[in-house]
Amino acid sequence: MEKYLNEAIIGNKSILATYTSKGELQRLYFPGRSIRQYIDFSHIGVKINDSNLIYLHEDINNVYKQYYDINTNILNTEITNTYFNLKILQTDFIPIKENVLVRRFTLINENTIDLEIKFLIHQGILSDKNNFVGCKLIDNGMMQYAHDFIISTFSKEQPTLSHQIHGSKNNIESGEIWDKDYIGMSNDSSISYDMGKILPGEKKQIDICLVLQAQPKEMSNLETEIERIKRIDFNTEYVKTKNYWRKYVKAHDGLKLKEPKNSYEEKIADIYYRSILLFPLLTNVDTGGIIASPEIDENFTKCGRYAYTWTRDAVFITKAMDVLGMKTEIDKFYKVFCKQTQSKDGRWEQRFFCDMRLAPCWGYQVDETASVVYGVYSHFEYTKDEKFLKETLPMCEKAIDFLKRYVKDILENTKNYHVSYDIWEMCEGTHLYSLASIYGAFDSILKIYKVLGKNVSDFENNRLKDEKIQKSKLEIEKLQVEIKKYVNETMYDEEKKSYVRNPEDKKMDISLIGAVTPFKLFTPKEKKILNTIETINLSLRTYTGGFQRFEGDHYMNGNPWPIANMWMTLYYLEKGEKTKAKETFDFVIKTVSKLNLIGEQVDNSNLKANWVIGLGWSHAMFILVLEKMLNG
Repeated sequence: MEKYLNEAIIGNKSILATYTSKGELQRLYFPGRSIRQYIDFSHIGVKINDSNLIYLHEDINNVYKQYYDINTNILNTEITNTYFNLKILQTDFIPIKENVLVRRFTLINENTIDLEIKFLIHQGILSDKNNFVGCKLIDNGMMQYAHDFIISTFSKEQPTLSHQIHGSKNNIESGEIWDKDYIGMSNDSSISYDMGKILPGEKKQIDICLVLQAQPKEMSNLETEIERIKRIDFNTEYVKTKNYWRKYVKAHDGLKLKEPKNSYEEKIADIYYRSILLFPLLTNVDTGGIIASPEIDENFTKCGRYAYTWTRDAVFITKAMDVLGMKTEIDKFYKVFCKQTQSKDGRWEQRFFCDMRLAPCWGYQVDETASVVYGVYSHFEYTKDEKFLKETLPMCEKAIDFLKRYVKDILENTKNYHVSYDIWEMCEGTHLYSLASIYGAFDSILKIYKVLGKNVSDFENNRLKDEKIQKSKLEIEKLQVEIKKYVNETMYDEEKKSYVRNPEDKKMDISLIGAVTPFKLFTPKEKKILNTIETINLSLRTYTGGFQRFEGDHYMNGNPWPIANMWMTLYYLEKGEKTKAKETFDFVIKTVSKLNLIGEQVDNSNLKANWVIGLGWSHAMFILVLEKMLNG
């Protein structure tokens, strides 16, 4: 069964875990954000008295409530089985300095009769013929392993009642498992614990640990590590984890939000703080790579997958991170990730794994390259760090040389470079957004040269370097004029009285706003831009007030995208129309998930966050809009 929606996300620097709204563990990444996901399924259930297995994540009599501990990445899921009146509080957290997922279950008998309870775990690990998974019993649990990894699942103190390494799928629903083998070749196995009798009003607790590690060459090292984990006081670790995230939020409250005065302001604050907590879960601390979102479609059934680093998405996320004072992470993105992933010809390919290796691509997008140069100067605008500009200047100059060739290729119609995918990766050609991003990159490098001034002469062979820079500046300024001329001559449709996304299909596209914000190819009050905004409102605004990406968008039913609404919001703020800005922004506020995560899309039929929930780009745009609303 496909498992698309990640409705809750937790993690630390090494582990990323995602859940459904019913508390089912869906994905478990280690040690990166986009490299390896281990869990096929992780099903937990209880056998009450003589019942069959009652799954915690799915039973007709279960009622659910889910929430984070305030300002943390600690997830709570309350599961109440109304038939037996058993309440289970499931708390999932990942200690900051340990490679272990702690799953705490507190069982509360709200019935008037005694409840005899057995607690069962049935867990499948992703496996293939080249990395086959086996299982071995360990004290209080099981170890599921392949050639290069091990996941050990065990109770800290409770001994196992029974286990089944082979064939659990055949009888697990009875709540009775048994196997004579202590080791076997199976990628799904089960264990059970006897919780004994719980009296009315009584509660019992069991802590389940999932320890992730590379398989050591000596078995004794594995056993020693498990014993070490069992000695950890997880009550203390819970408090440490809670305190860590609350201090993290406080340290990165870049907008210094005032105390909310009403429910609307409370909602904005909740989304704001959840955004602060999301960004570190998307970031590789070693490389600075930032994934778009935790994965939602490993089997490519509906999309090309999401757990990769697109430099364009990451640039907008770093802009938001700048607002939040995350300078160290941003520096690492540009000075490590971008430097290492840039091609010899100056471009960045479509996407990468967050460990800097090239990811599967289906073409290239020129705005990925232009965005990096724009992002470098944008970061400087927040930090005023001239050393950062000097260190990244050679990388930016290589990118600018590539972009010069790209633009000249368009102007001369030689077709060597300019067949690029658009921002949405669905249409090849020459696009207004792409050209606007290049214009913005050109503007950024000119500003970088101006800031550095004579400091750029610190390079070897100063005179020649100065001459080269002066020549490049004149060339760039000329190309900027040519870009604007080309756009006005080929991408303004006189019949529509509007700019269009490219000369071929002439569709309306929300990314046209990129020519105003952020890339400033045009100003917000120019007549042709005013016409374009009017046409966008007529063609892309849906009956709910949400905006689609472009005309005829059929991806995932062509739903509105919060990014599109927030782009409109930014435009209206640029233009000084605060009422319209609030109207377009409010659509985003009312369509976030119950846990205040913003989706890639909104289901237009029910106004719920849809498809990719917790999209980094969406949260970045939220922060940028909020900053502009508060600070102008």
